[in-house]
Amino acid sequence: MTETQLTQHRHTAASKGRRPDAPVATDAPPGATARRRLRRSLLHLILAVVAALYLSPLVYMLVTSFKSSEDAGATTPDWVPSPATLHAYETVLGATDSPVLRWLLNSVLAATAHMLLVLVTATPAAYALARMRFRGRTLIFTAVVATLFVPPMVLLIPNFLIVNELAWVDSLPAVIVPGAASAFGVFFLRQFFLTLPGELEEAAEIDGCNRWQIFIKVVLPLAKPALATLGLLSFLANWNDFLWPLYVLISADSLTLPAGLANFQSANNIHYDLLMAGAVIASVPVLLLYVVAQRWVIEGVSRSGLKG
Repeated sequence: MTETQLTQHRHTAASKGRRPDAPVATDAPPGATARRRLRRSLLHLILAVVAALYLSPLVYMLVTSFKSSEDAGATTPDWVPSPATLHAYETVLGATDSPVLRWLLNSVLAATAHMLLVLVTATPAAYALARMRFRGRTLIFTAVVATLFVPPMVLLIPNFLIVNELAWVDSLPAVIVPGAASAFGVFFLRQFFLTLPGELEEAAEIDGCNRWQIFIKVVLPLAKPALATLGLLSFLANWNDFLWPLYVLISADSLTLPAGLANFQSANNIHYDLLMAGAVIASVPVLLLYVVAQRWVIEGVSRSGLKG
């Protein structure tokens, strides 16, 4: 550092309240910078390898869907379709005995309605258990969490009997309504609501807001990340549900995509190009939904784990 630079440094330090004779910070040694860059490069390499391992099945599924039946069933895997063809998609989407587009629409409607019902039921329940004081609150929350340990298989027969009494068998309400009162949703949102500062609600109460107005105008806008996360998880849970739709959906036009693709697979168990085309169709809506909501999902998961 030159004399002029040293003088400027002392004037700047004096203007900011620091000692003018304090030692001047120097740059890090070249060796430390090189080691940091090496560690960062190794970390990026490891992450790239892990990402490639996770993405390789999806890429191979997509590639196989563009192959011919002969190439898709070859013993030697080929990552490049030669030639690429849309025959599998034309067959899957044009099959009269397997209405894949109808199954896709049924899954979208059922998963969306189920997601909305979960948010509507879980949000006020979680807010009450997190922010309101009443007798038996801890006991109620304990009972709600305890239901998470009940195996879903135990509920198959009781749920079927209820759905049958309501005349919902072979209709979409049978796969929408059961499970809409989500114990996990209540637990997840309660953890998020506990992280919100109470001063916000106190300020709103001083301004004349009642409990409902505080919930709608103050709490819900702050809970968008958690609501987006729970909505995505609920959508995926209903979208991927396989066993329950097989019990309550009978006709081909009423099936959801997982149950319909299971029947499609049994009829085309050696046509791997058709199976991969169906899997791609089932994966695209979920991937698009996650791409849109990933920012809120990451924030919601991180904030919901701050306080237990």
